[in-house]
Amino acid sequence: MQEKLIELRSDTFTKPTPEMLQEMIKAEVGDSVYNEDPTVIKLEQAVSDLFGKEAALFVPSGTMANLAAMMTHCNERGCDIIVGDNSHFNLWEQGNVSQIAGIYCKQITNNQDGTFDLEKFEHLISDHTDCHCSRTKVVCIENTHNQCGGRVLPMSFIQNLREICNRNDIMIHLDGARIMNASIASGLSVKELCQHCDSINFCLSKGLGAPIGSVLIGKKDFIARAKRVRKALGGAMRQVGLLAAACLHALQKANENLTKDHANAIKLASGISTGSVVQLDNKVETNIVHLKLHPNIKIADFIQRLAQFDDDEVNELRTITRVNAGECDYKTIRMLTNLNVSAEDIDLAIKKINYVIQKFQQSI
Repeated sequence: MQEKLIELRSDTFTKPTPEMLQEMIKAEVGDSVYNEDPTVIKLEQAVSDLFGKEAALFVPSGTMANLAAMMTHCNERGCDIIVGDNSHFNLWEQGNVSQIAGIYCKQITNNQDGTFDLEKFEHLISDHTDCHCSRTKVVCIENTHNQCGGRVLPMSFIQNLREICNRNDIMIHLDGARIMNASIASGLSVKELCQHCDSINFCLSKGLGAPIGSVLIGKKDFIARAKRVRKALGGAMRQVGLLAAACLHALQKANENLTKDHANAIKLASGISTGSVVQLDNKVETNIVHLKLHPNIKIADFIQRLAQFDDDEVNELRTITRVNAGECDYKTIRMLTNLNVSAEDIDLAIKKINYVIQKFQQSI
């Protein structure tokens, strides 16, 4: 009986497909620092066209794209930005805007759907005419919202936010690491979803399945200034068309692959036996499933058991299955469907998870 490992910790664990590897091998390359890599130029043009913006810049990671955007927007001392308290920006990027760029970061409480109270937001905007205050330059939003379970931001929220920002001369930066997931789920194009945003971080190494790469998107003058910041951060790369080719291939396959991922996430969520041990903790709109554990169960114990098997389990399930799951917080399990997980894998994962739930049921 063959052992099967199902990787659900993140959609960043995907590996290049044979077709993607072939595109990388065939890629035409040049020195991208001198703007002479034709495949990078092709990728940047394709992405800027897709999003309906003037220009784009290939960078190694989404974290660098977000940081470069803030350093470009906040081009004077004494600036602040406003971010959601549950945003990736706030929780998982090491406070880099303060650590590296000297930018003051204000937090606003995220709602369960990834939005925040717009009245509270307007009150957080600094009065920079008062010499005691910093100057609010940017608000950062996230779509889909990772920590909130892959939720898609309502267009009405973004439109209303844009009106407030217009009145206060504030830029909107979108952490759109999974913006293509939002597009698939909402039926709106990325151009429509991003029409009110001044800059966008678009990641190709998550659900799209490229091994490396994000693209920062915005106006030509913004991207020209961001290019200088990228160089200072060590993100200017040479013959990087090999990676750009993987990103182009991922972009071509995005709709097909993400549609499958979303269907698998819904299948996973609906197949899990919720009850006293676990409860579904998010509205599954895209590729993220959150499970809230019973207070008496340690999340580390549950996750460890999912990744193990024993003879009794193999005899009962007639499979050898290990499931890698992650944690969103100290009581919430996080699972992401992805390119390398099939519908058949989801069936096996459901059997495994329900078996583990049954075993923990006996201990509460």
